[in-house]
Amino acid sequence: MADNDLNLPPLNPADLSFDHNNDGSVARSGPVPVKTAEDLEQVFDVPVTVSAVLGSSRIAVGDLLRITPGAVLELDRRVGEAIDIFVNERLVARGEVVVVEERLGVTMTEIIKADR
Repeated sequence: MADNDLNLPPLNPADLSFDHNNDGSVARSGPVPVKTAEDLEQVFDVPVTVSAVLGSSRIAVGDLLRITPGAVLELDRRVGEAIDIFVNERLVARGEVVVVEERLGVTMTEIIKADR
């Protein structure tokens, strides 16, 4: 088995029952099984990229090359304004910057529900 192959459990035929509506659409029939964290165990080791964006700024390349240590770069956010938290370049939450034992961290204050 290759490193990126998943060891998925076999399908249960009961999970595949569907009803066909008069308008041609398909709806799942029967009760929806309850999902738990254990159901996601197969993806626990999948790496993701998490980014906390404090703000952004537009700057000319020439000005960027002249930035020196200690320079201040103005961002488009105010102090205390929520920051955006991305997972794999998708906005998933907003939060606040916190200091934990001399390190910066982020606490999530709002989860963003994705529209699909």
